[in-house]
Amino acid sequence: MKKLPDSIIAEWQDRTGPAMISTVNTQGEPNSIYATCVSLYNNEKILIANNFFCKTLENIQNNCKGSVLFMSKSDKAYQLKGNFAYVSAGELFDDMKKWNPEQLPGKGVAVLTVDTVYSGAKQIDA
Repeated sequence: MKKLPDSIIAEWQDRTGPAMISTVNTQGEPNSIYATCVSLYNNEKILIANNFFCKTLENIQNNCKGSVLFMSKSDKAYQLKGNFAYVSAGELFDDMKKWNPEQLPGKGVAVLTVDTVYSGAKQIDA
């Protein structure tokens, strides 16, 4: 999925609370965390600031698939699934430094390239 559907972009901009980030390790064991320092980049990638990653970072560095789950203010849940990458320099890192709170370390950024979008059990088409 190159660009997220406009309806999902609108819901992302109207989200509430932290997002839940899920990754898996090389043995297939899931790991989920809450993240408040997240952003939509160019309407196609989700950026998550690495302020205190541990297992999440290890999983992402092993090229894992994962998801970002968020709630909209209209009480709808959306799950964005795809592949994670990790960067600690460059354009995406510089973007994260603009919105990540200054008092947090922002050591790097997890980048979810979204393949599929779900609302509940329903897949949302691009």
